Amino acid sequence: MTEFAGKTVVITGASRGIGEATARHFAARGACVVLGARDEARVQEIAGELRKAGAGHALGRACDVSRSDDVKALIDLALEAGGRLDVLVNNAGLIEPIAKLADSAVEDWGRVVDVNLKGVYHGMRHAIPELVRQGEGTIINLSSGAATSALEGWSHYCATKAAVLSLTRVADKEYRDEGVRVIGLSPGTVATDMQEQIRASGINPVSQLSPDAHIPADWVARAIAWLTRGEADDHLGTDFSLKTDAGREAVGLPPLA
Repeated sequence: MTEFAGKTVVITGASRGIGEATARHFAARGACVVLGARDEARVQEIAGELRKAGAGHALGRACDVSRSDDVKALIDLALEAGGRLDVLVNNAGLIEPIAKLADSAVEDWGRVVDVNLKGVYHGMRHAIPELVRQGEGTIINLSSGAATSALEGWSHYCATKAAVLSLTRVADKEYRDEGVRVIGLSPGTVATDMQEQIRASGINPVSQLSPDAHIPADWVARAIAWLTRGEADDHLGTDFSLKTDAGREAVGLPPLA
């Protein structure tokens, strides 16, 4: 498939879960994919598998999104490999340790802010100038229902996802007229390692959900690909949700049970 042939896609948090599924989805459709994660060995392994499969060009690089220089290096690698940047998927995120506010560790709470919020800022900060220069491109920020909800034990996650939604709105207001498309994606609960962490915490109703309530990560990858298309323009500057039948139908996914 060549839907994304000639396109360069950068994905953070690409060593597993949604990030890995997204890299595989875009590569299978001809994109040059650049995978970033703290686990360099794993992203290099995935990139190698994609190259051997004859998919689009794939590269992996160590990237801690809390470090601005790491993110800039990831963007620079994409520009070197593909000559341009078409899509940035700000996917990297943390939820552990899950704890009530008064029980939280200050350094751990701050680490989640560094990754979930500053990591998204770093990606946007280094991608937007290139997208403006090109006059086009898409940034997709992984969001959550936690952006607009209060969930026990998730003060760090709720606060950072709410802040990311604000970044999405501001960036859309500042750069839409220069061809930059910025969209958030709220996928609902997804069958990833994060759900295992949530289940183990035993805190709030999400931890009590049955494993079969979570959607597969490749559904989220399909939604991300759909959001790069013009037919998703009505959702610019917002969080598009997969928790509605309308959202799932637009992407071509099965309806809610």
